Amino acid sequence: MRKGFVFFFLIVLLGSAAIGGITSREAHQSKANNGSSIGNTFAEVSDLIKQNYALDVDSETLTRNALNTALHSLDPHSNFFTRHDFQQLEEEQSSRFYGIGVSINRRNGRVYVLTETQGAPADKAGLRYGDEIVAIDGEDATNWDSQQIQDKVRGPRGQPVNITVNRVGEKKPLTIKIVRDAVPFPSVRGVLMLKPGVGYIALAGGFNQSTEDEVTEAIDQLHAQGLRQLLVLDLRNNPGGLLDEAVAVAQKFLAKGQTIVSMRGRNFEESVRRSENSSPEQVPLVVLINRGSASASEIVAGAIQDHDRGVVVGETSFGKGLVQTIFHPPFGTGLLLTTAKYYTPSGRSIQRDYSVGSYYDYFRTLRTGATSDDLPPTTRQTVHTDSGRTVYGGGGITPDVEVKSPEFDDLRARIFGATFEFGRQLSGGQVKGLESYKVGRTKYNYTLRGDEYPVTDKVIEAFREFAEKDPRFHLDAKVIDANLAYVQNRIREEMITTAYGLEAGEQIQLQADPQLQKALESQPQARQLAENVSLEKSTSVPH
Repeated sequence: MRKGFVFFFLIVLLGSAAIGGITSREAHQSKANNGSSIGNTFAEVSDLIKQNYALDVDSETLTRNALNTALHSLDPHSNFFTRHDFQQLEEEQSSRFYGIGVSINRRNGRVYVLTETQGAPADKAGLRYGDEIVAIDGEDATNWDSQQIQDKVRGPRGQPVNITVNRVGEKKPLTIKIVRDAVPFPSVRGVLMLKPGVGYIALAGGFNQSTEDEVTEAIDQLHAQGLRQLLVLDLRNNPGGLLDEAVAVAQKFLAKGQTIVSMRGRNFEESVRRSENSSPEQVPLVVLINRGSASASEIVAGAIQDHDRGVVVGETSFGKGLVQTIFHPPFGTGLLLTTAKYYTPSGRSIQRDYSVGSYYDYFRTLRTGATSDDLPPTTRQTVHTDSGRTVYGGGGITPDVEVKSPEFDDLRARIFGATFEFGRQLSGGQVKGLESYKVGRTKYNYTLRGDEYPVTDKVIEAFREFAEKDPRFHLDAKVIDANLAYVQNRIREEMITTAYGLEAGEQIQLQADPQLQKALESQPQARQLAENVSLEKSTSVPH
């Protein structure tokens, strides 16, 4: 009863002039009398808040939060977007937005530049790895988070933004004027040969309008470099996106006619999407997933698993099996409303239970990796793959081979923060006796040999001295030596990122990645599945 009322309340609010939006009068004619009462009440309450609240009130934020509170009582994935937020969503789905082209993140309580997109405005203007962002257009940004800074640096094409940074080796802050321009927002964030015959594609940037083309280009590039033994498709931390692009990626590996996903909604009959590819890829396949793999990435992983086309390795995925349709209320706002559920080819829904706990609890797993609401496989829906293997519905995609991520506890967090700051100083030429490690401008599209910026005993000794002196990290020589392999890998990752860009730095990270190592060990199983699919295809052809 409560959900039904809340939904009606939401529809009325979207049609109320008091919140700056109207809907079709014809569509809601029969509800006008009841609706005006609720709408007027909201308008009066809103006015009372704005007139009497002790602090300033942002009407747009108030309206957005009110609508989303109502929507989240229906399900966690229905959302209302302000004009600004909806514009950002559309830009990201189009694979391009207007900004400066920089990757940033919060480290040790401040926001830093991690890398610049090659040829983008930030790169051309001279922003560098390790620059600490302290102000934007003269406004103090030292306590902002990454999202606040992102919102400020994006803006209309051709408009300038002044970014003030603290740079290692500079005595005073630098203010750099950057003119905003179109910046690519790719889905594929890494393509490389891990070893002869074995290729790797990091599909981490969501599923947007260019995803199919990017994956096709990546596969072609790997084939040209000798891909034949194994392809690792990394969907870890891929939050999902456009359904059509997920179908397009899945059908690259599935034979024509094979089901990829089906949808069942309240207002339409079951809709089934099938592969239309008469010549799919034959290379053995491993798909990597983790708790951050959601929605469209789960469609791909589920279809590959149900048809026994590849081995799924990693951790149980997020568990989002709800389909949102975009509606367009007036004034450029957006409404993402759940209109259906999707099901994998075997008929399983992967949606996690959201009837218990708060909205925060539901999404907590993306931030912490917590799985307290996971159901034991024995209590979940049981279905079977094409070959009869048992898989489970509800609670996400369960991998064929489970490998947990290394626990990122307080100690690792402190080492991570210390190695980042040490990397800034080392690459900035500020570590005595190691000035040769200083990096100038980033050199993109560089192929690693394996001997760049070695983490020698001298480097480790300098790090020990650095960490012991900095009270933020609480690290002594004994702790460092007990975690030496991680320390060495982190320092080298920071140096390679500085010198050759974020994608190159991530290659160093992959070398110590236990999930990727298990993916490589799963090659025999992946090859057997690929051979079985090939055999089934050949025997199905009349002779």
